Amino acid sequence: MPVRLQIRLAVEALKVGTPTFSVEVITLPVSDVERALRFYVDQAGFRLDVDYAPNGAFRVVQLTPPGSGCSIQIEKGLTDAPAGAVRQIYLVVTDIEAARRRLLERGVEVGDIRHKTPIGAWDGGFARGLDPERNDYASFATFSDPDGNRWVLQERGYHNV
Repeated sequence: MPVRLQIRLAVEALKVGTPTFSVEVITLPVSDVERALRFYVDQAGFRLDVDYAPNGAFRVVQLTPPGSGCSIQIEKGLTDAPAGAVRQIYLVVTDIEAARRRLLERGVEVGDIRHKTPIGAWDGGFARGLDPERNDYASFATFSDPDGNRWVLQERGYHNV
């Protein structure tokens, strides 16, 4: 057997033995697909990837937040979860003030920015405003879609920009 083929087979064997698990899509239950679509595209700034409706009983819309490798699906006829049941979906941003401001300008109701406290020894508490050091994973703001599915903006990488 040629050496190249042996190496290739060894690499393929390693790939098969180490599966990759990647979150690609999160389904959000909504009561009105069209209203949710307009919110996510027009207000939250998500990109429309797919809008598929082969009949009146089934529709799936896939959208992707700017810069994200994970999409969301809003749908009719795909899940029995109650509309608005999803909580704490994190959107990680490099500048939480700019992200919050952009959403507010587009008509999204975004809560005030808050940060973990005490700094360096977090015990679940929060204080108003940005983390004074702009540390990664320390500043947050929340918003919800029209059905109540809740999103969390979280700052990471501010000092790397």
